[in-house]
Amino acid sequence: MPPPAQTSKGVVLTRLTPILAAVILLLGACSRSDRRAETIRVATDASYRPFEYYDESRELVGFDIDLMRALAERASLSVEFINQPFDGIIAGLESGKYDAAISAMTITPERAERVLFSDPYYDAGQVVAVRSEDMSIHGFADLTGRRIGVQRGTTGALKARDVAGATLSEYDTIDLAFLALENGTVDAVINDELTSRAIAAARGSVKLVGAPLTEERYGIALRKDREELAARLNAALATARADGTLAALDRKWIQGP
Repeated sequence: MPPPAQTSKGVVLTRLTPILAAVILLLGACSRSDRRAETIRVATDASYRPFEYYDESRELVGFDIDLMRALAERASLSVEFINQPFDGIIAGLESGKYDAAISAMTITPERAERVLFSDPYYDAGQVVAVRSEDMSIHGFADLTGRRIGVQRGTTGALKARDVAGATLSEYDTIDLAFLALENGTVDAVINDELTSRAIAAARGSVKLVGAPLTEERYGIALRKDREELAARLNAALATARADGTLAALDRKWIQGP
């Protein structure tokens, strides 16, 4: 039998096949490009050196900033940072104002009820800071009945509530708490050790006393519905730990060269 006659419809489909293939490839490339370009909004309290702060050029810098950018690169993400007072970060996450937060935030059971935490990325602890000339306060035990300054919403504020008879003053930023210490408005500040140490070194008017009061670990906070994002960041964090990125950031921002 002779071969069946080719229909016009068949001719059209045959001619369109290379075009359709090209379109499909283009759409696939666009999809991959969109995934690479996905932007996440990340909150941070940019007043907490050496983890997040504005330098003299008004550029956002710090350990957490470098870490988040490194993780985003490994997870094919783009980051938009949003400067947010620390006390409002979790509420902002819950309301959908942003997708995640990196701000030297200690992982606690109370916070974990409201947000989803990444794996921990840094070990920390609270310390007591006083004015350099103060010889009456040698540690936490000497704070009874004293005036204590803290940053609102922090684990330092929680620890200060354990001091009997103390008067607690809460500030929006840790800089304001240390300014109150320098001015004599408060007698001591309870705050994370690394940031307190950086402030003491920069100002020269305050000192740290006593041993660290707590053992804490920092994590990236995410909205509860961002499990997939948490998994991507945790995978990136594991890579950054294995390839020496975390150690390099520690040398750059914490330990020095």
